[in-house]
Amino acid sequence: MTVRGAAVRATVVRGTAVRGTAVPGAPLRRASVRGVRGLLVVGALGALGALVAGCGIRATEVPTDFGPAPSRVRCTPTEPEAPTQAGQGLPVQVFLLCGSSLVAVDRTVKVPDGAADARRLLVAQGLLDEVSQEPSDAEREAGYTTRVRRGTTVSGPRPGDPEDTLRLSTAPGSLSSSGLAQVVCTFSDSAATEGDGSVILGGPDDSRPRRYKCTDEVRARPGEKEPPSTEATGG
Repeated sequence: MTVRGAAVRATVVRGTAVRGTAVPGAPLRRASVRGVRGLLVVGALGALGALVAGCGIRATEVPTDFGPAPSRVRCTPTEPEAPTQAGQGLPVQVFLLCGSSLVAVDRTVKVPDGAADARRLLVAQGLLDEVSQEPSDAEREAGYTTRVRRGTTVSGPRPGDPEDTLRLSTAPGSLSSSGLAQVVCTFSDSAATEGDGSVILGGPDDSRPRRYKCTDEVRARPGEKEPPSTEATGG
């Protein structure tokens, strides 16, 4: 209704302009025609603006981004952690969640000298303790979190398991995708595994252990990409 009314008013204006500038028996002057066209454009734009305003749409002079808001997570502690002193333990890395990705952070694990098998289990337990521990104040402020349950323990292989099997007190399949990714990526390429980028994990039951891999996709999207796995063979 508003646009149609504007068109009617524009017609009246044009008629007035023609009658005011025309001479009987003579052609219209070009200036008058241009003036009429200008009035028509202004009238149409005014009507369109009124129609848009009536619909509740507000004009903007800057581009509008309708995509997801950018992440504000820094993934860098605001304060440096205390430097690791020589002799305090074995330097290791554990994977924590920051934003939607896994990020490696430095830790130390105290491992006494002993047999290789016992040492491997001690390293694995130390890694579990570190990755399940709540991040420091500086790390929490930077956006770090963990999805690994506190108190999770690890034991060695059972009869029939591959010799590098690590059995968790919680079945790997019951862990969240992010928590499992943290454990797998923390164990892989550590002194707790055979060093080929994979880890053989089992649970407290008699189910066969599985070989898990930490991939780039898992590190980038641990909440969406569960570590790929295959049934472990050998024993």
